[in-house]
Amino acid sequence: MIVLILFASCKKDSRPNYQFMPNMYEPVGYEAYSESDAFRNGREAQLPVDGTIARGHDLYEFENTNEGYLNAKANLLSPLDSTEVDESKAAQLYSIYCAICHGNKGDGQGNLVKREKILGVPSYNDVGRAITLGSIHHVIYYGRNSMGSYANQLNEEERWQVTHYVMKLKSELEGSQTVKDSI
Repeated sequence: MIVLILFASCKKDSRPNYQFMPNMYEPVGYEAYSESDAFRNGREAQLPVDGTIARGHDLYEFENTNEGYLNAKANLLSPLDSTEVDESKAAQLYSIYCAICHGNKGDGQGNLVKREKILGVPSYNDVGRAITLGSIHHVIYYGRNSMGSYANQLNEEERWQVTHYVMKLKSELEGSQTVKDSI
């Protein structure tokens, strides 16, 4: 009670009260392109600590080299089993990101190819193209030749969904090719 009376008696309406955190009321303004002490070398962003993985990303152990591609082609297996593959979601993702170049059937006849905006998109069942789940996932992750990476557009689970859908399209193309050859 005495403390309350003491605080009330010290308050004067003729002068402002104390500011306990003045930086909240009077922030320091920074010029957009000025030098800052926020970065060690004064120009570039700091690198993450060694051994850390950015939030929302997984560790991908295959390098973006031809050797890494061949290693992924031979050894990378899908973490999804057949019950986890959502064909309708995979088809939707494929139509959004892949069909414009590769075509809805995976035959390499997407709208950009038909309009001759890009050339050389192969069919999934071309002779000499032994694609695997690992090679498809690696190409989606890093890109290859004229195809860019889709690692920022598709998360890990979506990349595997699209990978399984590409293998489904490949088997359908090979099945239709076998039927044509037997006729």
